[in-house]
Amino acid sequence: MTPQSVIASDKVFDFHGGIHPAEKKTISNTTPIETLPVPACLVLPLNMHIGAPAEPVVGVGNTVRKGDVLAKAVGGVSAAVHAPTSGRICAIEDRAIPHESGLSAPCIVLEADGEDDWRERHPIKDWQSADVEDLIQRVRDAGLAGMGGAGFPTDVKYRNKHKPIHTLLINAAECEPYITADDRLMRERAEEIVQGAAIAARMLGANTIRLGIEDNKPEALAAMHAAAHHCDVDIKFSVVPTKYPSGGEKQLIQLVTGEEVPKRGLPSDLGIVCQNVGTLAQIYRAVVLDEPLISRITTVTGEATERPGNYEVLIGTPIETVLNTAGVHLKKADRVIMGGPMMGFALPDITAPLVKTTNCLLAPTRTELPAPMPDNPCIRCGMCEQVCPANLLPQQLLWASKHRDLEAAELHSIFDCIECGACAYVCPSRIPLVQYYRYAKGEIRHEEEEYLKSERARARFEARQARLEREKAEKEARRKARAEAAAKARAKKNAEGGGGDEKDDAIKAAIARSQAKKAQKAEATAEKSIEDLEKALELAATKVKKANERLVVAEQESPEMAPALRKALDKLEEKHSQAQKALDEARKKETQS
Repeated sequence: MTPQSVIASDKVFDFHGGIHPAEKKTISNTTPIETLPVPACLVLPLNMHIGAPAEPVVGVGNTVRKGDVLAKAVGGVSAAVHAPTSGRICAIEDRAIPHESGLSAPCIVLEADGEDDWRERHPIKDWQSADVEDLIQRVRDAGLAGMGGAGFPTDVKYRNKHKPIHTLLINAAECEPYITADDRLMRERAEEIVQGAAIAARMLGANTIRLGIEDNKPEALAAMHAAAHHCDVDIKFSVVPTKYPSGGEKQLIQLVTGEEVPKRGLPSDLGIVCQNVGTLAQIYRAVVLDEPLISRITTVTGEATERPGNYEVLIGTPIETVLNTAGVHLKKADRVIMGGPMMGFALPDITAPLVKTTNCLLAPTRTELPAPMPDNPCIRCGMCEQVCPANLLPQQLLWASKHRDLEAAELHSIFDCIECGACAYVCPSRIPLVQYYRYAKGEIRHEEEEYLKSERARARFEARQARLEREKAEKEARRKARAEAAAKARAKKNAEGGGGDEKDDAIKAAIARSQAKKAQKAEATAEKSIEDLEKALELAATKVKKANERLVVAEQESPEMAPALRKALDKLEEKHSQAQKALDEARKKETQS
């Protein structure tokens, strides 16, 4: 009797498309999780998550203990960085990071002292009665980020709830080929996941916990069912058919509930929050054991790997060290991929560190995963549309992305693309469709950022103009008020004692003198202005003459410089024309006055 046969499963639904690539999971899921030793040096990027980079709170030369905060979260969407072991901070500098660009980024470099000495910890054993805000803050303080690969700071899901949440969905599908980190975690640490789910449900205020798991993980399913029974946590199990990408957040929700997340929406719009099993296990460790996110389970697999399996590795460990421990033959490996074959990317530099989002290191041989072939023209076969799990039109998105028709790309819902790679997998022309979509998304985001910047600048300008107009109006109102008060005072004095006529005459004479002075000053200013304009015209003429001389010489001796000099001459002649026009207008005004 198989484990599935003794576990009742809720009704499951289906989503559009999907593919069935070779699973290749038995390469790495047959052995227990192995813990790697502490390396001599750890490199910790400040940005291992979506959002703002963390801000260092330590300096070079500081000694730290295991679990100490090295960099604090900044802003609403960010995650802290902690010391994976005790030691000394030997540098804060740019280092290679695991990114397909191959660029470096700011990192904290920690030299281990070999003691692995923990800081003082403050577990929340009685989390059932603890304040929910305290639990969420503990998750933020622990630096948790989604461990399914996206790296979204975990606490944000619990703080920014647009609608009441009624369901916590445990994502146990792990649909991508080769990756088995979640499978082994469920088999060996199911109770941690279940308790983490119970804590998460309390933070969300959810009254239902559901688990979605593919039917190719019977041992993990049985372990999770037993743990739920042992921990007295009510979990509804949904065993879904093995199909890629059933582990996509939106696809799993559709499989388990039959509901679709709205266009450009979030699961919370449906009252659902989805969490990966690795994230839930880490929530348990953060709350109950006061352990920040300093290690993760990573699958090391591929036919170029001598000892494939799942390894618990400290964050910041050089990827090269992990590969060597697993016996990866780099001469046999065509490339090293971080992530799976569908959504992962080839690492430009294996000296880069393992980070919070590293769920798999794949070292395939050239025959196992052939290098991408040159793409050919689209033959409009329509296979990409048939397999798209988001029910999009990949062909139309390709045309829009290729020709930078960003409005058309948005019209065809490009942001609903989850970049699963199913379309590229079935494309007979070998077109790298996902890369085109990523480019278009980046361009759209860039344009949106520029638009927002311009809108902010416009708002600032309009606010300044409104302020100046308001100040001008207030100044004029005060002047009028003073004039009215003075007029009333004169009228009162005239009515009381007489003799006001002489005073009025004196005031009028003073005003006349003032106006005469202003007229003289304006005339002198006009004369000076004409003189300045004449000088400016003379200077512009001199510059035009010299530029003409340089152009003549250049045409004879250095023809390659002639176009640039001709362009400069055109600008100088335009300035000369503008100076002449300004002088003519000034003289005309003087004549009219």
